[in-house]
Amino acid sequence: MFAHSGIVLLVIVAAFMVFKLTKFTTELSMFFSAIVAAFAHSLLLRLASEPRDIVPLIPIRHIVEGAFTYFDVCLIFLSATFFMALFRDSGGVAFIVRKIVTAFHAKRNLCLLFLTLVLLLPGAITGSGATTVLTVGALVSSVLSSMGIDETRRAGIIYMGAVMSAAAPPINLWAMMAAAGANMPYVGFAKPLLVLSLMGALFSTYWLAGKGSKKLELEEALKMLPDVPSEQNWFRVGFPFVLLLALILAGRIWFFNMPVLGLPLLFMIASFSVILLSPKPLPIWQIARSTVHSLLPLVGIMVVVGVLIQVMALSGARGLISLLIVTLPLKMLYATLFFILPLSEGFLQYAVAPLIGVPLIMLFNMRGMDPIIALSAMAVMWPIGDCLPPTAIVGRATVIELDYKGRYYGDFVKACLIPMGFVALIGTLFLIFSTNLSFLEV
Repeated sequence: MFAHSGIVLLVIVAAFMVFKLTKFTTELSMFFSAIVAAFAHSLLLRLASEPRDIVPLIPIRHIVEGAFTYFDVCLIFLSATFFMALFRDSGGVAFIVRKIVTAFHAKRNLCLLFLTLVLLLPGAITGSGATTVLTVGALVSSVLSSMGIDETRRAGIIYMGAVMSAAAPPINLWAMMAAAGANMPYVGFAKPLLVLSLMGALFSTYWLAGKGSKKLELEEALKMLPDVPSEQNWFRVGFPFVLLLALILAGRIWFFNMPVLGLPLLFMIASFSVILLSPKPLPIWQIARSTVHSLLPLVGIMVVVGVLIQVMALSGARGLISLLIVTLPLKMLYATLFFILPLSEGFLQYAVAPLIGVPLIMLFNMRGMDPIIALSAMAVMWPIGDCLPPTAIVGRATVIELDYKGRYYGDFVKACLIPMGFVALIGTLFLIFSTNLSFLEV
């Protein structure tokens, strides 16, 4: 049994490396490595004298079933990002940023605080750091440029704000996927995720902004921001979010009387309100097409992650990894998780949550630690690896969107190392003292 699972695991690793070296995308490399692993699993069973008529060479049913594992999460991605894209194109994001600049241009620290909160909003709603970069990254970067912050530090602020927004509640996909795999309800995560993501985002912004940046020049900053229709106001901007929050709270307060609408439908209702209140006509079909196009890599990786996890569970490779993890000494995990989690995110993206997160939660729970606080800490440490190879989805999105001219690893990633280290440190401390922090679940 151990030999069978070990061989399949080695096949997955070897196939993934071969496909990556032949210039396949990460999504296709993961998918084809899952297919090769499924074939190897079936071949090993046949060699073990299993009846051939019940062991298909390619287990199609498991591949299709795995592809739909995170179908609901993909719908949340698409609907939430569509909502934010409509809000951006209606002038809502530019309106908020202009108001912040106008009100706090003379108060640098407050301006940085509110710009950080603007960065946190899109990812918190959609669960995607890339959405933050695409919707508000360029606008916030232009304001930071008016403060005299250099290009590399601006890119670092946008990147760290984006990954912390993906970690922020209510939608943290790493926590959702690991909790689902461990049969644990996604309840009680809001406060610990909010505390961790806020601390990480604010430290990153103020550290990278530095003390040497000049006072924000109002006229210069406003010229760099896009114009906003004169009919735009706070009601048009705020009502979609109030409606979304009201519908979410209604389902939690009157859960016996309120029908279960689901997050995708809630986001579509909020999107409809944006369309109705927009001060200008919106090219809805064009926005929908661009939303789907920009999210194809993200949705694609969610589909192939489901296939890979299904094949690993079928062959026993997932159980072997779980066994290896739960037998590790706790002190060794404390000393290495801050490094392992971001690095694994760079290799496998969201696949690390069900693959590594589930056995870790089981281990922490067996050791008497608080599983919700522990998973929250890991779910904030994972996304900081989104600038690491071979995937680097958010990192690549940042340098492309901001038209970054510096060296990717020599300048951009290097500038982010101290903020990343700070997030890893507070995440590790939350892990170690998880039982003392259980009050955050309330």
